[in-house]
Amino acid sequence: MEQTKIAQAIVKAQMAFAPALKVSNNPFFKSKYADLSVCIEAVIDALHANGIALIQRNHDCENGVKVETVLLHESGEEFSGGILHVPSAKNDPQGYGSALTYARRYSLMATCGIAPEDDDGNAAQAKPTKNAPPKQSPPKQSQPKAGIAEDRLTKAIDAIKAGSYTQAQLLENFSLTKEQIESVNQELKAT
Repeated sequence: MEQTKIAQAIVKAQMAFAPALKVSNNPFFKSKYADLSVCIEAVIDALHANGIALIQRNHDCENGVKVETVLLHESGEEFSGGILHVPSAKNDPQGYGSALTYARRYSLMATCGIAPEDDDGNAAQAKPTKNAPPKQSPPKQSQPKAGIAEDRLTKAIDAIKAGSYTQAQLLENFSLTKEQIESVNQELKAT
Protein backbone atom coordinates (compact mmCIF):
# COMPACT_ATOMS: atom_id res chain seq x y z
CA MET A 1 0.00 0.00 0.00
CA GLU A 2 1.45 3.33 -1.07
CA GLN A 3 1.53 5.93 1.71
CA THR A 4 2.34 9.16 -0.07
CA LYS A 5 -0.02 11.45 1.86
CA ILE A 6 1.24 10.55 5.31
CA ALA A 7 4.86 10.60 4.14
CA GLN A 8 4.49 14.16 2.84
CA ALA A 9 2.66 15.22 6.02
CA ILE A 10 5.34 13.72 8.29
CA VAL A 11 8.10 15.55 6.39
CA LYS A 12 6.24 18.87 6.78
CA ALA A 13 5.55 18.19 10.45
CA GLN A 14 9.18 17.33 11.19
CA MET A 15 10.27 20.70 9.82
CA ALA A 16 8.12 22.36 12.49
CA PHE A 17 9.00 20.14 15.46
CA ALA A 18 10.31 22.06 18.45
CA PRO A 19 13.18 20.72 20.54
CA ALA A 20 12.29 18.68 23.60
CA LEU A 21 13.61 20.83 26.44
CA LYS A 22 15.40 19.18 29.37
CA VAL A 23 13.29 20.49 32.24
CA SER A 24 12.83 17.45 34.51
CA ASN A 25 15.36 16.37 37.12
CA ASN A 26 16.77 12.88 37.57
CA PRO A 27 18.14 13.03 41.12
CA PHE A 28 19.77 9.58 40.86
CA PHE A 29 22.05 10.60 37.97
CA LYS A 30 22.03 14.32 38.86
CA SER A 31 20.96 15.21 35.35
CA LYS A 32 18.09 16.80 33.48
CA TYR A 33 15.91 15.17 30.86
CA ALA A 34 12.90 15.81 28.65
CA ASP A 35 9.90 14.06 30.20
CA LEU A 36 6.98 12.54 28.24
CA SER A 37 4.83 15.69 28.35
CA VAL A 38 7.69 17.82 26.99
CA CYS A 39 8.31 15.33 24.17
CA ILE A 40 4.62 15.34 23.23
CA GLU A 41 4.58 19.14 23.38
CA ALA A 42 7.55 19.29 21.00
CA VAL A 43 5.65 17.48 18.22
CA ILE A 44 1.89 17.58 18.77
CA ASP A 45 1.10 21.00 17.27
CA ALA A 46 3.12 20.28 14.11
CA LEU A 47 1.51 16.85 13.75
CA HIS A 48 -2.01 18.28 14.13
CA ALA A 49 -1.27 21.14 11.74
CA ASN A 50 -0.43 18.51 9.11
CA GLY A 51 -3.50 16.34 9.71
CA ILE A 52 -1.74 13.70 11.81
CA ALA A 53 -3.04 12.18 15.04
CA LEU A 54 -0.60 10.66 17.55
CA ILE A 55 -1.67 7.28 18.93
CA GLN A 56 0.27 5.08 21.33
CA ARG A 57 -0.96 1.49 21.46
CA ASN A 58 -0.15 -0.95 24.27
CA HIS A 59 0.46 -4.60 23.41
CA ASP A 60 0.22 -7.64 25.68
CA CYS A 61 3.42 -8.37 27.56
CA GLU A 62 4.03 -10.44 30.68
CA ASN A 63 7.46 -9.12 31.73
CA GLY A 64 7.15 -5.39 31.09
CA VAL A 65 5.38 -3.22 28.54
CA LYS A 66 5.19 -3.04 24.77
CA VAL A 67 4.29 0.28 23.15
CA GLU A 68 3.72 1.13 19.50
CA THR A 69 3.60 4.75 18.38
CA VAL A 70 1.35 5.23 15.36
CA LEU A 71 0.94 8.39 13.30
CA LEU A 72 -2.55 8.38 11.75
CA HIS A 73 -3.14 10.75 8.83
CA GLU A 74 -6.54 12.25 8.08
CA SER A 75 -6.49 10.34 4.76
CA GLY A 76 -6.59 7.07 6.70
CA GLU A 77 -2.94 6.24 6.02
CA GLU A 78 -0.86 5.39 9.05
CA PHE A 79 2.79 5.03 9.95
CA SER A 80 3.96 2.77 12.79
CA GLY A 81 7.26 3.27 14.55
CA GLY A 82 7.28 -0.43 15.47
CA ILE A 83 6.77 -2.07 18.84
CA LEU A 84 9.17 -1.16 21.65
CA HIS A 85 9.54 -3.62 24.54
CA VAL A 86 10.70 -2.29 27.92
CA PRO A 87 11.05 -4.79 30.76
CA SER A 88 9.69 -3.75 34.15
CA ALA A 89 12.36 -3.35 36.82
CA LYS A 90 9.83 -4.20 39.55
CA ASN A 91 6.77 -6.43 39.39
CA ASP A 92 4.39 -3.85 40.89
CA PRO A 93 2.20 -1.00 39.60
CA GLN A 94 4.96 1.61 40.01
CA GLY A 95 7.45 -0.56 38.13
CA TYR A 96 5.03 -1.09 35.25
CA GLY A 97 4.03 2.60 35.26
CA SER A 98 7.65 3.68 35.06
CA ALA A 99 8.35 1.23 32.23
CA LEU A 100 5.24 2.43 30.37
CA THR A 101 6.21 6.10 30.62
CA TYR A 102 9.76 5.31 29.52
CA ALA A 103 8.52 3.20 26.58
CA ARG A 104 6.01 5.86 25.47
CA ARG A 105 8.65 8.59 25.58
CA TYR A 106 11.33 6.68 23.66
CA SER A 107 8.86 5.22 21.16
CA LEU A 108 7.53 8.71 20.44
CA MET A 109 11.00 10.21 20.01
CA ALA A 110 12.13 7.38 17.72
CA THR A 111 8.97 7.51 15.59
CA CYS A 112 9.07 11.29 15.21
CA GLY A 113 12.82 11.52 14.79
CA ILE A 114 13.47 13.91 17.67
CA ALA A 115 16.67 13.56 19.67
CA PRO A 116 16.30 11.49 22.83
CA GLU A 117 17.29 13.20 26.05
CA ASP A 118 18.90 10.45 28.12
CA ASP A 119 17.85 10.14 31.75
CA ASP A 120 17.39 6.76 33.40
CA GLY A 121 19.01 5.21 30.33
CA ASN A 122 22.30 6.33 31.89
CA ALA A 123 22.47 2.99 33.69
CA ALA A 124 22.95 1.22 30.36
CA GLN A 125 26.08 3.21 29.61
CA ALA A 126 29.39 1.55 30.44
CA LYS A 127 32.07 3.74 31.92
CA PRO A 128 35.07 4.13 29.60
CA THR A 129 38.22 2.28 30.57
CA LYS A 130 41.49 4.14 31.09
CA ASN A 131 42.97 2.79 27.86
CA ALA A 132 39.89 3.35 25.73
CA PRO A 133 40.22 6.16 23.20
CA PRO A 134 37.94 9.15 23.87
CA LYS A 135 34.67 9.10 21.99
CA GLN A 136 34.54 11.50 19.08
CA SER A 137 31.31 13.41 18.66
CA PRO A 138 29.92 13.49 15.15
CA PRO A 139 30.06 16.91 13.51
CA LYS A 140 27.15 19.04 14.58
CA GLN A 141 24.64 19.57 11.81
CA SER A 142 22.68 22.76 11.85
CA GLN A 143 18.99 22.25 12.35
CA PRO A 144 16.43 24.69 11.00
CA LYS A 145 15.25 26.92 13.80
CA ALA A 146 11.56 26.81 14.58
CA GLY A 147 9.46 29.77 15.62
CA ILE A 148 8.15 29.79 19.17
CA ALA A 149 4.59 30.21 20.39
CA GLU A 150 3.98 32.54 23.32
CA ASP A 151 3.06 29.69 25.68
CA ARG A 152 6.33 27.88 24.88
CA LEU A 153 8.24 31.14 25.32
CA THR A 154 6.67 31.55 28.76
CA LYS A 155 7.62 27.97 29.70
CA ALA A 156 11.18 28.53 28.45
CA ILE A 157 11.46 31.74 30.52
CA ASP A 158 10.16 29.86 33.57
CA ALA A 159 12.76 27.12 32.95
CA ILE A 160 15.52 29.75 32.69
CA LYS A 161 14.38 31.31 35.97
CA ALA A 162 14.36 27.86 37.59
CA GLY A 163 17.91 27.23 36.36
CA SER A 164 17.06 24.22 34.20
CA TYR A 165 17.52 26.03 30.86
CA THR A 166 19.67 28.93 29.71
CA GLN A 167 19.02 32.00 27.63
CA ALA A 168 21.78 30.84 25.26
CA GLN A 169 19.94 27.52 24.73
CA LEU A 170 16.71 29.37 24.03
CA LEU A 171 18.35 31.57 21.40
CA GLU A 172 20.16 28.59 19.87
CA ASN A 173 17.03 26.45 19.57
CA PHE A 174 14.48 29.03 18.44
CA SER A 175 14.19 31.94 16.03
CA LEU A 176 12.72 34.63 18.23
CA THR A 177 11.23 37.87 17.04
CA LYS A 178 12.80 41.11 18.18
CA GLU A 179 9.83 41.63 20.50
CA GLN A 180 10.26 38.14 22.01
CA ILE A 181 13.98 38.76 22.67
CA GLU A 182 13.13 42.06 24.38
CA SER A 183 10.42 40.30 26.41
CA VAL A 184 12.91 37.61 27.54
CA ASN A 185 15.47 40.25 28.51
CA GLN A 186 12.87 42.23 30.48
CA GLU A 187 11.55 39.13 32.26
CA LEU A 188 15.04 38.02 33.24
CA LYS A 189 16.08 41.50 34.44
CA ALA A 190 13.01 41.57 36.70
CA THR A 191 14.26 38.54 38.64
